[in-house]
Amino acid sequence: MHSHNYTHFLQLRWAIYIILVLAYMLVFFHRMAPGVVSADLMLAFNTTGAALGSLAAMYYYIYTAMQLPAGVLADTLGTRSAVTAGNLVAGCGSIVFGLAETFEIAAVGRLLVGLGVSVVFVGLMKSNSVWFSEGKYGFISGLTVLLGNVGSILAAGPLAAVLNVYSWRSVFVAIGCISIGLALVSWLVVRNRPEDAGFPSLREMEGKASHPPRARHWLHDMHSVLLNRRIWPGFWVNFGMGGSLFSFAGLWGIPMLRDVYGLDRGDAAAYTTLTLAGLAVGSLASGWLSDHLGYRKPVLIGTALFYTLVWFAMLYFPWSPGWSGFVLFGLIGLSGAGFVVTYASGKEVCSPALSGMAVSVVNTGLFLGAALMQPLFGWVLDQTWDGTLVNGVRQFAMDDYRYALWLMCGFAVIALIGSLRVTETRCRNLTVLD
Repeated sequence: MHSHNYTHFLQLRWAIYIILVLAYMLVFFHRMAPGVVSADLMLAFNTTGAALGSLAAMYYYIYTAMQLPAGVLADTLGTRSAVTAGNLVAGCGSIVFGLAETFEIAAVGRLLVGLGVSVVFVGLMKSNSVWFSEGKYGFISGLTVLLGNVGSILAAGPLAAVLNVYSWRSVFVAIGCISIGLALVSWLVVRNRPEDAGFPSLREMEGKASHPPRARHWLHDMHSVLLNRRIWPGFWVNFGMGGSLFSFAGLWGIPMLRDVYGLDRGDAAAYTTLTLAGLAVGSLASGWLSDHLGYRKPVLIGTALFYTLVWFAMLYFPWSPGWSGFVLFGLIGLSGAGFVVTYASGKEVCSPALSGMAVSVVNTGLFLGAALMQPLFGWVLDQTWDGTLVNGVRQFAMDDYRYALWLMCGFAVIALIGSLRVTETRCRNLTVLD
């Protein structure tokens, strides 16, 4: 390939990556924002803890249900169509949420946001699998989750600061307009694979044979992916680690610091921001380390064990706001980030043409975990709540939170068991003979 052409290829590859990552940052923003606006939502719609958990989890319910269809869309229609439509729907949903006068309309808006953003990550990971080489997939997965997390960091401290000036409603309307703009840019720039832009495939550039395309109806392909036992341990790692981490950082961490330690929203958001920063750094480090070692499994087992120990420390270590709290909240994100390696290991145990479906199965675990954990955590709190209200909002005690934190430990142990069952791929696709 001529150097001029290769430069053009690199420019297009990174342009596509940046557009898709910007959409992915908004996915994370929507995922984490309810934690910061939780008191506003409780006040605006007069809700219980369980109802707030359900409103936040609306996003996760539809996102979870959409993961397998998202994989099918990425492998059939392609990333370009899927992400363009997704951005459009999420943008409309965010505007509906921002303008909602009733709890039901807010729930519909949140559902539309979840529906729209549900296709972005799988589409992005599918795109990465055809625009980047296999030996770099762990690193690029880590970089992707790191950049996505910038969106969740913006949904913590910076959002709390913006809410001092603008109402939560105008913020969600503005974000909706940005999503609609991104839909247009996605359609104009994104291409499903190098061949669609007139380049040879990445494998051909490396002097290897191109991977064969999908040969059968997508239902057959989906069936073979679902029956592939080697994919499922990654699902359970994501269920336990990702599910508990996103529930805590995205919803319950801030109310806990507010109720138990009397921190205001901005101060409490600093702790969950640190969790998300830890997740961002840990994602990049885990992906890079896995590629560097040439192994997937040791990184998964090590991080899952570390993550489990951090939750037990949260229960038994005498921490409080200040340095001990910051360290623990940071370690939750840093250790929990290991789940990012499951995307690479899931993709490497099935045919390359089905990488979208493989990633979507693994990813379903994360969102099913969060969809169950967010309202479950709130339900456990409601069970032992003593009836205290502060400014019309339920206030829970440390003992209430302690019961709920046991749920976190349980989820972490599920992830640890899953990591022990993962198939080692040595960073190569096991279905392809090079």
